[in-house]
Amino acid sequence: MLQDDGSSSVTSSSPLQNFPMMSISPSFVGGGGSPYQWLKDLKSEDRGLYLIHLLLACANHVANGNLENANIALDQISYLASPNGDTMQRIASYFAESLADRILRSWNGIYKALNSTKLRVVSEDILVKKMFFEYFPFLKVASVIANQAIIEAMEGEKMVHIVDLNASEPLQWRALLQDLSARPEGPPHLRITGVHQQKQVLEQIAHVLTEEAEKLDVPFQFHQVVSKLENLDIEKLRVKTGEALAISSVMQLHTLLAHDDEPQKKSPLGFKHLNGVHLQRAILNQNTLGDLLENEMMTHSVFSPGNESASSSPLSSSASTKMEGFLHALWGLSPKVMVVTEQDSNHNGTTLMERLSESLYYYAALFDCLEFTLQRTSLERLKVEKMMFGEEIKNIVACEGGERRERHEKLDKWFQRLDGAGFMNVPLSYYAMLQARRLLQSYSCEGYKIKDENGSVVICWHDRALFSVSAWRCRR
Repeated sequence: MLQDDGSSSVTSSSPLQNFPMMSISPSFVGGGGSPYQWLKDLKSEDRGLYLIHLLLACANHVANGNLENANIALDQISYLASPNGDTMQRIASYFAESLADRILRSWNGIYKALNSTKLRVVSEDILVKKMFFEYFPFLKVASVIANQAIIEAMEGEKMVHIVDLNASEPLQWRALLQDLSARPEGPPHLRITGVHQQKQVLEQIAHVLTEEAEKLDVPFQFHQVVSKLENLDIEKLRVKTGEALAISSVMQLHTLLAHDDEPQKKSPLGFKHLNGVHLQRAILNQNTLGDLLENEMMTHSVFSPGNESASSSPLSSSASTKMEGFLHALWGLSPKVMVVTEQDSNHNGTTLMERLSESLYYYAALFDCLEFTLQRTSLERLKVEKMMFGEEIKNIVACEGGERRERHEKLDKWFQRLDGAGFMNVPLSYYAMLQARRLLQSYSCEGYKIKDENGSVVICWHDRALFSVSAWRCRR
């Protein structure tokens, strides 16, 4: 691939010289012998490029209603992709499944019949989320930062009330109990209100934290609110006069954007085929899957001239009525601090092509993390990829309207929303940043990084932002 002078070269014998120019059509795949025989000879990097090419082509066919060509592309993807293969093979499996799911949803009867016996086991979902918390530093870093922001805001307070809008994991509050018990002035009376739709989750958290508080001799109460976030009655939080209130939201607020959804506009986006020069540049010096995608997306322009980018789409720039109402209700509780953790990527574009291209970047980085963290044969790895990331991808790609709940957005959008609801940003302290960096260093992996962004934190894999953590207080 490299000549003596360092320039790239593709020989005439390489199938890569031909595949970008080939249309994905029945006549191409239906030749004599095995229709995909030549694909077996592709190297890993070349196969990754072609899978990206096929996914974008397939999504474009789906967006345009060209189901015959979409079916052919899915057939080729299935030949190359594998949930047990390399990073790109695995991610392609879940995106292909999501595109197929989107097609099936257009036939309600068939879709309902195929999914009528599927059973989601709540205990397995809980277990997978615990695995993600345990094996990856993202949420641990977020909890360390959140706890430090709460401790600083509650200095000198004797009655502290924390509202956890996603009470699914007791470790964060267990650590906070330990920190509060060591305060020079003694621990406050701590009350935690946990919101979750599963009562058994709240009961488990209550048991762990009550036991820990007794051990540390911290006055403590745990109040359970069984509810989905969108149905939450603020009165049930039982915020009392004289309490210093803190609110924690971990990857929850974005789900409120599914409500009051605007009608989807039909605006299929343009699609360009790779050309030989761009392809040669793209396949050189790829250190991570993120690099591979970066170059491939440059050659596959998913935005036609005249179309707005995903970040400036009408849906992502407009506030949801449900979101506005909820944030104003939280503002009305007068919290001393509110810490918000969200996925830091724009998966809320109005069109399928916008969302697919953005989410390919994002989940490529997450799958890269898995490559460095868990062995490919690990059952835990398969469960996290399939039951967590795979389900998120499916929701982003296959669903529309109120069913599309995974509407992740960038930190600047949350700044706009929270500012409009009467909150002002609280810059995170030097000590909070120091604790976060120390935690990342304990993972002995240079890929994990944090960046200071307007006084908030963005947690990255290499240079790809994945999660944001920001702190807020009421602006009076």
